[in-house]
Amino acid sequence: MFNKFKKFNNSTAVDYIIVGLGNPGTKYDNTRHNIGFFVLDTLADKLKIKINRVKFKSNSITTDLGGHKVLLLKPSTFMNLSGQAVVEAMQFYKLPPQNVLIIFDDISLPTGRLRIRQKGSDGGQKGMQNIIYLNGSDEFPRIRIGIGQKPHPDYDLSAWVLSKFSQKEQQELAVAAQNAIAAIELIINGDIDKAMNLYNQK
Repeated sequence: MFNKFKKFNNSTAVDYIIVGLGNPGTKYDNTRHNIGFFVLDTLADKLKIKINRVKFKSNSITTDLGGHKVLLLKPSTFMNLSGQAVVEAMQFYKLPPQNVLIIFDDISLPTGRLRIRQKGSDGGQKGMQNIIYLNGSDEFPRIRIGIGQKPHPDYDLSAWVLSKFSQKEQQELAVAAQNAIAAIELIINGDIDKAMNLYNQK
């Protein structure tokens, strides 16, 4: 069983950082690029907390999840500079990449489809690319959530990822968010293999 997460006992520390990628501002609500924010907001609703502390160039909150102290982090740097927020939080808590779980969108997957990995390349996602570049490591566990491919090859990519989800897609994403939350809980408990077996969808 994969279990590279490290447990920290210092009461001022956090065990893990859970990062949802997106763009700040109400104009980006319900857009494809903001699926990471959506998952963290759904988790916060479940825990009855608000991700509203301004720190680490982010909106954040420290909470307990599955017996672990975690930092929920929504970078406010805009997507392409997400690494600035993640690096700052990692350096503050002295956490390795293996203790930082990243949740982000993937245009190569159908809407709502999950793909969990222990580590790997950025897959062309600019926020993940910046995180890997600034940390010099790709050993971040991640949950990629499908936002669907462009309607046709000539469709502008930026316009597509910043477009809104349809009502039907929102229903699919509500299910995806619940699956992602269940996967998060498994991953921070060292059961990433189980998370992949249960939630990686073909």
